[in-house]
Amino acid sequence: MAMQVGTGRGDEPEVMIDINTTPLIDVMLVLLVMLIITIPVQTHAVKLDMPRSNLPPPLVEPIVVNLEIDFDGTIIWNGNVVSSKHALNSYLLREARKDPQPEFHLRPHRLAKYDHVAGVLAAAQRLGVKRIGFIGNEQYLE
Repeated sequence: MAMQVGTGRGDEPEVMIDINTTPLIDVMLVLLVMLIITIPVQTHAVKLDMPRSNLPPPLVEPIVVNLEIDFDGTIIWNGNVVSSKHALNSYLLREARKDPQPEFHLRPHRLAKYDHVAGVLAAAQRLGVKRIGFIGNEQYLE
């Protein structure tokens, strides 16, 4: 919007009276960016209805088989060294056929190779072991 201000002389410059919208646009862009950043954080919640168990705890404590894998790949079954893979397979098969099946607590040494641990897990799965879990994970926190 242009207005002429003057006393009637034609030699005075014309004065421009406009609103400077640049700061307003800058503020609006900052607010838009903040809105874009903060809204997805609020809407990315996943609500799950987890099942609740109404079953009472078991009356009989489960039988536990402790399996340890030493740093050199030696397999220890309840404190006794297993001599071969064939012996391990026979132990696993015998325990897998029991009803109820015992719990297997697998404790690999922190320096044991992954191949040894994976071999024991694969043999257990192949022979029908259903209840196996890792224990002693606190050694990996150090």
